Amino acid sequence: MKIAIGSDHAGFHYKEMLRKALEAQGNEVKDFGAYSDESSDYADFAHPVANSVESAEAKFGVLVCGSANGVAITANKHAGIRAAICWTPELASLARAHNDANVVCIPARFISEADARTIVDLFLTTAFEGGRHARRVGKIAC
Repeated sequence: MKIAIGSDHAGFHYKEMLRKALEAQGNEVKDFGAYSDESSDYADFAHPVANSVESAEAKFGVLVCGSANGVAITANKHAGIRAAICWTPELASLARAHNDANVVCIPARFISEADARTIVDLFLTTAFEGGRHARRVGKIAC
């Protein structure tokens, strides 16, 4: 599976851990940075990840920052992007099953590395349920 990934400085270490885990599972991962934990601006990484998913270059996006708010707000400015902040596995499953989310946003300062791995794994493997949820998702775009 093709996955786009990015983070700011606050999410750098989690992004690196997640990138390595995703690659070890056989996924093709495009890393849009950050490439260190030096101070950086989340939008510089969230826009390229969102563009990659929006253009279907990648099937899903993974964004990481301290709270996940900045990357989620930025990614959701893109047409066709449904970025969800997920801090529990249940939220990751629901974001996919009910909202057909295509970008998962991880709050590195608030969850463990193990939880981040579980959340991303569930996000990538949970199918969209469609049905009544498809009607609701269809009403999101402006």
